[in-house]
Amino acid sequence: MGIIKEFKEFAIKGNMFDMAVGIIIGTAFNNIVSSLVKDIITPMFGFWIGDAPFQELKIILKPKITNEAGAVLQEAISINYGIFLESTLDFFIISFTIFLVIKTFNKLRSKSLEPNEKTVPTRKDIELLSEIRDLLRDQK
Repeated sequence: MGIIKEFKEFAIKGNMFDMAVGIIIGTAFNNIVSSLVKDIITPMFGFWIGDAPFQELKIILKPKITNEAGAVLQEAISINYGIFLESTLDFFIISFTIFLVIKTFNKLRSKSLEPNEKTVPTRKDIELLSEIRDLLRDQK
């Protein structure tokens, strides 16, 4: 559940840098992810549900009307849910990829902002000089 919580925080509280990186990465990966979904993932689903191309899955509300010669008089009215499912899957893969990139950038940014834990001890002569300075200041 931690990754879902982080994604919600990213989506709600993202700053301009996160948005800019998201837009750039989303644009860059759009064609790759669309091809992954269209050419690899959805054909597997189509094979799994029975040799139908995934993009052609639809519910026909009204069939097309043709005349005796075969010319289409009125196109069919249908709900093309296969194309919708493909676009939805495409969106989720792209948004999850962008989220992972932003998460990596945020980790790198937080590591660069952390102060170094290395503390160098003050040399003894500098401590003594500081004490002398403070004593002289108190005397005046």
